[in-house]
Amino acid sequence: MAMPSDLILAAFLVFCRVGGCILIAPGFSSSRIPATVRLYIAVAVSLALTPTLYPLVLPLATDATPASLLSAIASEAAIGLLIGLLGRLFFLALQSFAAVIAQSIGVGGMPGAMQDEGEQLPALSTLLTLTATVMLFITDQHWELLRGLVGSYDAMPPADGFMPQFALVSVTDQLTESFLLALRVASPFIVFSIIVNLAAGLINKLTPTVPIFFVAVPFLLAGGMLFLLFTVKELLAVFSGTVGSWLATG
Repeated sequence: MAMPSDLILAAFLVFCRVGGCILIAPGFSSSRIPATVRLYIAVAVSLALTPTLYPLVLPLATDATPASLLSAIASEAAIGLLIGLLGRLFFLALQSFAAVIAQSIGVGGMPGAMQDEGEQLPALSTLLTLTATVMLFITDQHWELLRGLVGSYDAMPPADGFMPQFALVSVTDQLTESFLLALRVASPFIVFSIIVNLAAGLINKLTPTVPIFFVAVPFLLAGGMLFLLFTVKELLAVFSGTVGSWLATG
């Protein structure tokens, strides 16, 4: 029979991993959400998962010394941060390439505030990233994130502690996958920008007396916005589907 103090410590160890993940996970970590609300979410999720997970973390809390307990707390928090970071990398990559899309269609000079950070980025980058974050919740993929937290206790058992080599490999692989996905999303606009600027350059060579680049800007803006109108649904669907697939299987 476990002592009440051991059960409380086990629940706190679950909170360390869950809280570390929610601290940096996409959507949950937005600065627009008050810190108190995020804390309540982390506590509620931890208490809901503790009855299922306490047999895995109870050995770390039973007869633990202060040193071993601090080590377990740091390890669980680091694992939670790793899981949240792996999901966040998808949205950071989309944010970066959304700025590339804005530059490609000539709207990169319109500043907008990101929903997760205070820095100024193109308004189109804000729009695409915010839409992808909303889709994360609309499609119930945030529940897959919580399911992945539960599954992480099998992939990274608390008894094994935090494994730096495994974490480094996971982050490197995730960086590759997320930026390739974002490049797939932005590639039509990159090609569009190359074609338009190449055509403008050729026309300018044929008619050097006409300032063709000043004339071409409205066509670039109009064509880029129309191109975005007809492709944004498919682009966001590809992004959301890939993120959902990773959450379900990763």
